[in-house]
Amino acid sequence: MISANKETYSKLIKDEAQRLGFLFCGISKADFLEEEAPRLEKWLKNNMHGEMHYMENHFDKRLDPRLLVDGAKSVISLGLNYYTDQTQTDPDAPKISKYAYGADYHHVIKDKLKYLLQFIQEHVGDVCGRAFVDSAPVLDKAWAKKAGLGWIGKNSNLINKKTGSFYFLAELIIDLELQYDIEPTADHCGTCTRCIDACPTEAIVAPYVVDGSRCISYLTIELKNEIPSSFKDKMDGWMFGCDVCQDVCPWNKFSVLHNEPAFNPHPDLLGLKMADWTELTEETFKKVFQRSAVKRAKFVGLERNIKFVQDTVPTENNR
Repeated sequence: MISANKETYSKLIKDEAQRLGFLFCGISKADFLEEEAPRLEKWLKNNMHGEMHYMENHFDKRLDPRLLVDGAKSVISLGLNYYTDQTQTDPDAPKISKYAYGADYHHVIKDKLKYLLQFIQEHVGDVCGRAFVDSAPVLDKAWAKKAGLGWIGKNSNLINKKTGSFYFLAELIIDLELQYDIEPTADHCGTCTRCIDACPTEAIVAPYVVDGSRCISYLTIELKNEIPSSFKDKMDGWMFGCDVCQDVCPWNKFSVLHNEPAFNPHPDLLGLKMADWTELTEETFKKVFQRSAVKRAKFVGLERNIKFVQDTVPTENNR
């Protein structure tokens, strides 16, 4: 391994992350997340994960990255912007979250992380590590907060003072010791309760506590059984995901448009009208969502969601 100090390596990595299009990059020491342990335990004990039974698995690994990567020394946290000002043209059509307009972020980010790891290996030497994108037992927001990338807001999203919260989080966990960002970001939510007040299903049960089993994103994506009838008039027209708590957050007035071509919407997506959605065929679903995260819901799942919300008129507040 070429001799160089931790500061040089860290700057090298952050510069390359920026070149790859990441909005920000922070580095933390790979260690046990002591503060998160009781919070996660309480959240699971109160069944706020609903039918997301995978959240019960690998409890120790979620709290200690050294159990995921042998010899782990550093957690590199990254954020990739997906904010867009484009919207669906028919205000009465079932709504889809901004993050799912374009290509599946899992693939887009994983490719970038592979390039970044390869870059580190080429410029540093024999470095081992793994890339994580929202599909492994890693507490993304906790690590991003630890790296000083923002604070976890009352809606449980990581908020950055300069760019808001419309971005994906991901990590590289590697066995290289680096210079760690140890300055946490102060909580700037203050007395604001807009996200709590606006949540259609009252999923934010207390400041900083989200009952996942009530969240529209959970109901339209994670829940595989029928959506409980008690939510019939509370979905605000959302058929896949939900942006309400982010749309109303004052810090998102600082959001900037993404520059990732892969996140541009499919040409046919935003123009689909209410009738197009209610008459959606599996052929159209495959065409429009071939590379999208919406595939996760599958055709039968999206069809279920559309039928559930089609009688609900979206509110003016969140169109």
